[in-house]
Amino acid sequence: MTTTRFAPSPTGYLHIGGLRTALLSYLWARRKGGKFVLRIEDTDQSRNNEEAAQAILDAFEWMGLEYDGEITYQSQRGEIYKQYLQQLLDEGKAYYCYMSREELDALREEQTANKERPRYDGRYRDFDGTPPEGIEPVIRIKAPQEGSITVNDGIKGDIRFNVDDILDDFIIARSDGAPTYNFVVTIDDALMGINEVIRGDDHLSNTPKQMVVYEALGFDLPKFYHVPMIHNQQGKKLSKRDGATDVMAYKAMGYLPEALLNFLVRLGWSHGDQEIFSMEEMKSLFDPSDINKSASIYNVEKLDWLNAHYIKNLDNTTLSALLESHDIYLLSHDKREIILDVIKDRAKTLEEMAKLIKEILDTPTEYDPKALKKAFKGEAVSVLESFMSKSQSTPDLHLPSDYHAVMEAVVNELGIGFGKIGQPLRVALIGRLTGPGLDSVMAIIGVEETTKRIKNVIARLGEEA
Repeated sequence: MTTTRFAPSPTGYLHIGGLRTALLSYLWARRKGGKFVLRIEDTDQSRNNEEAAQAILDAFEWMGLEYDGEITYQSQRGEIYKQYLQQLLDEGKAYYCYMSREELDALREEQTANKERPRYDGRYRDFDGTPPEGIEPVIRIKAPQEGSITVNDGIKGDIRFNVDDILDDFIIARSDGAPTYNFVVTIDDALMGINEVIRGDDHLSNTPKQMVVYEALGFDLPKFYHVPMIHNQQGKKLSKRDGATDVMAYKAMGYLPEALLNFLVRLGWSHGDQEIFSMEEMKSLFDPSDINKSASIYNVEKLDWLNAHYIKNLDNTTLSALLESHDIYLLSHDKREIILDVIKDRAKTLEEMAKLIKEILDTPTEYDPKALKKAFKGEAVSVLESFMSKSQSTPDLHLPSDYHAVMEAVVNELGIGFGKIGQPLRVALIGRLTGPGLDSVMAIIGVEETTKRIKNVIARLGEEA
């Protein structure tokens, strides 16, 4: 049975690259009918952050990624790691190294001067003398000293590493007894039955070291898939400015989880020309061996396009509930359907949608100066006064079509083009020259509010005259 995992460190919030790794691991386990487990790698107590750990769980809940079983916390597995450290010591596969900081620094200076790769020289590998006083030893594993290690990667193919280039007898436990990352991750993956590891290719350099630990402990190797990184438009590592930010920030910005998941799965993976994937389609189609070998490019325009698609396809009740987290309350609003139908096609995010709705519902307090100057020329004020009079004397104005009929009547009576009424009326209603249909805006706010806004802009013009 395929078992995958996501194993974040709670030293910072879950970012977009981590979420993609989690998603791909989740999809592959689900497609194979296997298990997807969550492990929090919190052995570094000095850097752990409880808020960050909770943020990871919050992100999983928001995205709808269900993990199997209980969450595993490395900080609760200390005794297990001690047992395996002792096993390697007893079997002569690991040893205490008493090298002091001064000795290590001197060795590195010498190697640097000789233009050699800085590495531990194995001086305590077969040490059987009296340990020097005052030194708390680290534990090092006996790594191969010659030859090569080949990583059979499900995305990149076979990757061969020369031992001389990458390995020395690396530390598996620090002087305070704390086990190191490459040691504990190997033990955890083996004991938790993780047989397929999907992770970013920034971990590729760790894989040979972990293979050494697998071999020393007699564990079966998992299948590795090292996913190329996400780059920005310039082909460089993604930064916060580009989008490598806290996943929950995307929720605050008004992105839907369906859109974000769809966006992430398409970063480096495809299925024909298909762009829109439901979760069920992702589960049935995704295969990590189909991931591109080169880095993927983060394109916020594609994310916005996907998000707009999912917003348009939401029913208005669900959409109203989601908008409440952006301070828009429409569930009991009598014009909810008109509001959402007119805004749905104009917004890429819920936050943008909320802003557009507020522009309709809130009486303008400021007007775009350029819009005022452009719209209020010639007889613009008298045209608005004619419209105001006509709308107040017309009964039963409820629908957008009702207001449109009043606009047409004024245009016909005055013998003017639609722009002569449309531009000043739009500035009066929302403070600028672009926005949703005027007839819909007036159907939402009603005759009384429409009249109020027209009077307000006329008064503002009088003050500035």
